[in-house]
Amino acid sequence: MDDHTTQENTPIFQRIKDFLLAGIAAGRWKEGDVIPSEQALVKQFGVSRMTVNRAVRELTSEQVLTRRQGSGTYVAQQKYQATLLEIKSIADEVRARGHIHRSSLQLLERTKASDLLAKQFGLPPEHPLFHSLIVHFENGVPIQVEDRWVNPECAPDYMTQDFSSITPNEYLMAAAPLQGATYSIEALSAPRDIAEMLAIDTKQPCLVLRRQTRSGGKIASTATMWHPGHRYQFAGSFT
Repeated sequence: MDDHTTQENTPIFQRIKDFLLAGIAAGRWKEGDVIPSEQALVKQFGVSRMTVNRAVRELTSEQVLTRRQGSGTYVAQQKYQATLLEIKSIADEVRARGHIHRSSLQLLERTKASDLLAKQFGLPPEHPLFHSLIVHFENGVPIQVEDRWVNPECAPDYMTQDFSSITPNEYLMAAAPLQGATYSIEALSAPRDIAEMLAIDTKQPCLVLRRQTRSGGKIASTATMWHPGHRYQFAGSFT
């Protein structure tokens, strides 16, 4: 099926949503910018006001847009969510919101454990470890820098993975089935390199999640995940 056929089969209100989301992702409209009026979208797409209103209303309920009475509809300040009660792939969480996930691999190396890392993993100093640094994006917006150390004894094929198509979490959940995890969260100012990857100022606070996972009686990985505090929140529920 070609792209033209696919587009014809897509409901028009969804095509309007996709058009607006693509514009936001491309930076045509940034946080706080007003989007085209419903009347302009009616004229552009040749559809009823009701159809345009549905697209805008759904994006508003999804917190992508925000309406200001008598002023217009604006790109909302994004607050992306992550759950704490179960370990999910960030890619799955992004897709569950109907958004687009992509990642950018900044570093992938085989190195030796420092004294501190060796202690965290319960391994002898200078034991081999794998190290990755990845930036995750939601609709083109950087929402997480994932700095991860991995025990080769638990995930021997880590270095051969294509992390543009699979996340470290997705690979590790298959290679090293989860036995348990511990985590902590704190608010910190981002170091300059992290701030640059998240496209924020170093004065802006980040939500930092540190998580250690266990598999087969060993520490499988430790990860430090940096999230821009103004566009991210952690959430969860249980019964």
